[in-house]
Amino acid sequence: MTTAIQAMPALPRPISIAPARPRTIQKSKENLSRPTSNNGPVSNIRSRRERPCDACRRRKSRCVVHEGAVLCVLCEFHKQECTFVQSPLPRKRKVVDGDKKDSPNNTKKRSVDSEPPPLALSTPTITATAPSPPPPQPQLARVASLHLPQLGETLGLQRRQHSRYIGLSSPFDSLLIGLSQFDTRNESTFDLGILRRVNDHECFIMLPDENTQDFAGESEALNQVEQLVHPHGPALLDLYFQVVHPSYPVIQKHLFVERYRNGDRSFSPALLAGMYILALNWWSLNPKLASYSRPDSARLEAIAMKALTIAMERPKLSTVQAGLLLLQRPEADSWSLTTQLVAIGQELGLHLDCSSWSVPLWERGLRKRIAWALYMQDKWSSLIHGRPSHIFNPNWAVKPITEEDFVEEGDGYETRQEETEDEQEESHCGRILFAQMIGLTQIMAEVMDTFYTQTAIHDFANAGKNSTELILARAKPVQIKLRQWHEKLPAEVKMNAPEKGKLTSTGYLHLAYFATEITLHRRIVQSLDATNPDSYGLFMCRNAAKTRLISAMDFVNRLKPEHLQAFWYFASKVNFTLIGTFGSLLWATAPAKEEAEFYKLRLCEYRWTLSVSSKRADFLAYAVSMLDASRAMLTNLAEKPTLAEQISNAGVPPAAPPRQYSSFANMGPPQNPNGAGMYSPEDIDMEDDNELRRMSSGESFEGFNDGSQYGSRPHSPRSV
Repeated sequence: MTTAIQAMPALPRPISIAPARPRTIQKSKENLSRPTSNNGPVSNIRSRRERPCDACRRRKSRCVVHEGAVLCVLCEFHKQECTFVQSPLPRKRKVVDGDKKDSPNNTKKRSVDSEPPPLALSTPTITATAPSPPPPQPQLARVASLHLPQLGETLGLQRRQHSRYIGLSSPFDSLLIGLSQFDTRNESTFDLGILRRVNDHECFIMLPDENTQDFAGESEALNQVEQLVHPHGPALLDLYFQVVHPSYPVIQKHLFVERYRNGDRSFSPALLAGMYILALNWWSLNPKLASYSRPDSARLEAIAMKALTIAMERPKLSTVQAGLLLLQRPEADSWSLTTQLVAIGQELGLHLDCSSWSVPLWERGLRKRIAWALYMQDKWSSLIHGRPSHIFNPNWAVKPITEEDFVEEGDGYETRQEETEDEQEESHCGRILFAQMIGLTQIMAEVMDTFYTQTAIHDFANAGKNSTELILARAKPVQIKLRQWHEKLPAEVKMNAPEKGKLTSTGYLHLAYFATEITLHRRIVQSLDATNPDSYGLFMCRNAAKTRLISAMDFVNRLKPEHLQAFWYFASKVNFTLIGTFGSLLWATAPAKEEAEFYKLRLCEYRWTLSVSSKRADFLAYAVSMLDASRAMLTNLAEKPTLAEQISNAGVPPAAPPRQYSSFANMGPPQNPNGAGMYSPEDIDMEDDNELRRMSSGESFEGFNDGSQYGSRPHSPRSV
């Protein structure tokens, strides 16, 4: 990490999503002709079918009435009366030449396709000469004519109804459900709602949204969200899909973009606000946005949280998506919201295997991605809060993620947005990153279940002086899994030197790996008996812990601006903190003064690294403050004896120190009188000696393949 704060790397080309190609709608001569009288054409007089209704006239919006419908689309959406009472206001008309006046080709066509879409993802043209006017009521395009997947065929994204899973022990017995008559849509109507069967043994009940709390206020909340970001909404969504989505793909991107671009107004306000809020973190990096005042994120969050609370009454996939995105905010710290999302996910059946369900293929993939994102949210929240997880393996039937689960096309939906090669490569790497994070989270969850449950705590307490031996025995299998995961890490997500100016989120994956290792070794260190400094097992355990700490700290030291300014997973700020916590633990439990001074110095350097990095990643300020809090607690630490004093008091002559221990003092702990000792090096780790040897010789860290020397710290607090 360099000392000088370099210029912020420019973001890559925005993912500009052009409006859909206009579709030519043929109109009959009857619709194109104007009313006439004996005296010629009559101006400002239209039939009731062609003239706009009063509400659309006030909004200056296109009035669309489908064939056979009584209300126009907009009045039906707002559940209001569609009247034709008011007279049209006079307006100025352009003077046209007489020879062209009556030409039918110059008659202004009332076609929605001749107007720009109300919500387009292409970067808007923004003028800075005057404040932006308040946005008008958004126009509702003809959603029925869009080439979109039929949301009515989905289970978790229907517009006017929501689903709730029917469990085996509920009053709805599966055998009785099987006696119902299901139609071709696998639905059966009865008094309490609609039964929706997804396979032979799993069923949901579909309930209307209108019967839930404050359903009518959802459109108003959506308008408030749009007004707060107007006219920068499309640019913010570009930022979201450019920075966040590749490595956290919980949105069906092309479906969302197509709906947004064509004016669909059935979005979840909380979801849209969550996407805007996350994108605001990169506001200053966008040259077209940096010169404008930033929207009020606090008001956006207030609207989003209120809308999310109301949406929980009618849970859909968008409810879980919104909650997950809001929990990715650097300042978010809501254990209760995580538990609520887990409950909602179970209500939606996200804990089940949907591979054989009669839902669209793309929804199955979306469900699996959301399910695993929810799994990770629960497990990492459990770690950083030190509280029990709410997801248990016996009740988790979701299949591992595959490439097919990221499909965007299918079931009548054709992807119109062609991605460039760079965008395709970024999406590919992001999918691998997401899948690898899932695999790592499963190992981390095993660490938590093995060492941090109440049952495990009692087992170790009952083991007494043999607790360390018991912990090491249980640690070995999970340590092997962790090493194998790291060895098999695909090249696409290794900590290679990033392309200059291109943000990369691989840092949060490797940080999570170090946090998992630290969580494992932290439990070992806590069990050691520091009153027996000549124990060979004590030395080996602490030596392995020291190796992990140095590796983690130097990983942080090597982070570049392209890493720091990218998207970081929500647990990252605490994972940075855990490195400092682990260093403080090793300092507090050090048996000798020399070892304690070593950790004190490394923690000082680590704090300096975090403080410099926080200039590019604001959330690191939290880790700095927590490190200061730990340092304050260590002021009460008793003075530790030197190694010479320990050896003198024990009456054992000093032995030649192991090479790895030379950084503490010129003499190491006594040799193990039993030769191999109580614990073999394999019980702790298989390559501690090799790792320390690489560090001491200045070889490259295997995580960074940029030729930089791992372990070299060109900047330290003493040089500032």
